[in-house]
Amino acid sequence: MTKAEIRKKAVVQRRGLSEEEIAVYSQRLLSHFTSFNLTGVHIIHVFLPIAEQKEPDTFLFIDWLARQHPKIRIIVPKADFETALMHNYVYTGREGLLKNIYKILEPAGGELHTGAVDMVLVPMLAFDLRGYRAGYGKGFYDRFLQGLDTRKIGLSFFGPVEKIDDINVHDVALDCCITPEKVYYF
Repeated sequence: MTKAEIRKKAVVQRRGLSEEEIAVYSQRLLSHFTSFNLTGVHIIHVFLPIAEQKEPDTFLFIDWLARQHPKIRIIVPKADFETALMHNYVYTGREGLLKNIYKILEPAGGELHTGAVDMVLVPMLAFDLRGYRAGYGKGFYDRFLQGLDTRKIGLSFFGPVEKIDDINVHDVALDCCITPEKVYYF
């Protein structure tokens, strides 16, 4: 299947989730994540959930990291839709976030992070057995991840599709993907 076909199917799957299912699945994703070895991880990029798109609640990850690993710096993205690039800002709390015109939470300002990133939690609609993902189709994360030496961890409420047929040279594969049932390694 192509990314467009997979996106359509994944959006329908997500729309069918109840708020309770999203909460339970998000907690299961976090449960798997807590078993990861974070030795040597100093900077983690965490995407902020789009509630209207029924994305995983990454605030659970942020809160857990703040409690269990307070020395790890959390950075969050702010999209520049004119250049189709993302900029990373140091996370300072929910009170520093605003929704943009696409209903995506972003930092209103703060400290820009331009250095290394040790781990990235990557949003997606779906992924395949090779670690490639289908996102919303704007390419923000593929551009961000190009040439970045980091651990790329996807979060998905659903298991993989067999194969995304229209992968191109700009697509960046994940290192692993966490689902409520298990972690897939690539």
